[in-house]
Amino acid sequence: MLKVIKAGIEVLVEDWPGRLGYMGLGMAAAGAMDNLALQLGNAVLQNEIGEAGLEIAGGYCQFEFIQSGVIAICGADMAVKLNGKSIALWEAIPVKIGDQLEFDHFGTTGFRTYLCIAGGIDVPVYLGSKSTCLFGSYGGFQGRKLQVGDVIEVAAKVKDSLVGRKLNPNYIPQYTNEWELRAIPGPNSAPDYVSEAGMDYLFSTTMKISHNANRAAYRLAEVPDYFWAREDGGKGGSHPSNIVDHGYNMRGAINVTGNTPSLLIADGPTLGGFVCVANVIYADLWKIGQGIPSRDKVKFKLTTVEEAVAARRDRIAMLAAEDLVITNR
Repeated sequence: MLKVIKAGIEVLVEDWPGRLGYMGLGMAAAGAMDNLALQLGNAVLQNEIGEAGLEIAGGYCQFEFIQSGVIAICGADMAVKLNGKSIALWEAIPVKIGDQLEFDHFGTTGFRTYLCIAGGIDVPVYLGSKSTCLFGSYGGFQGRKLQVGDVIEVAAKVKDSLVGRKLNPNYIPQYTNEWELRAIPGPNSAPDYVSEAGMDYLFSTTMKISHNANRAAYRLAEVPDYFWAREDGGKGGSHPSNIVDHGYNMRGAINVTGNTPSLLIADGPTLGGFVCVANVIYADLWKIGQGIPSRDKVKFKLTTVEEAVAARRDRIAMLAAEDLVITNR
């Protein structure tokens, strides 16, 4: 078990791939915003690759361990300290009863980090997942972010063989302040909804992430009026971004409301009355979760379905690589 001493900005229980199969009922998949960091942390600890961990957005949190175990911290560097001493990321670290783990704030790159625990987080599985959906208040730990005084149960496994295991440096993700996101056009794209010049703008312009960014949507800088191929939305509404409601291509839809594009992600809406002009590919979803609101930028790169499938296969192969984790022993 571990106890929350400082709750920070936002700490959630999240797994991967989240709560699948319920979008038709209006329930988003939720899940880790940076699925890659979570999976890599689980690989270091020999957990199931999608096991739940604590997703820490922004930092400023502190925990006390009520039982011994082994942890791995993967993701953005938040100057983590164990009992006042700095510890390494991407590595299995032993902890004992009474230890204090403290996260500072996010640094120059990256916005989320993951606290993975050998054995995983012990919360009820709700509709096939341990993930928290904030916008539905279900799953995870009581359907909410953690608060001071919360005690989180863990299925701790203390194995001496885990200590010293660390991620091969060749596989540590590279963080930046300008994130390239490969995307496939559609379903509401050129020529019916967006002009050719508008699509050129989408795939050639670096867009700043808005301060108004959360687990439902990462809003971006507005597109120009020439983005649109029509004057209004017809039966869908007065603005050309309006359509008759349909299901959204989640996760990773580039949804445009008015002239404001948004990346629909973990807790995002499953349907609505606005166009979705493209979709970020699976292999690049993790980058969205590391974008710092009001600071970082994104740039979309045109790609194909075939390239997206190949990138997903490459990700699966990487997570299964024999040299993914190395040991100091």
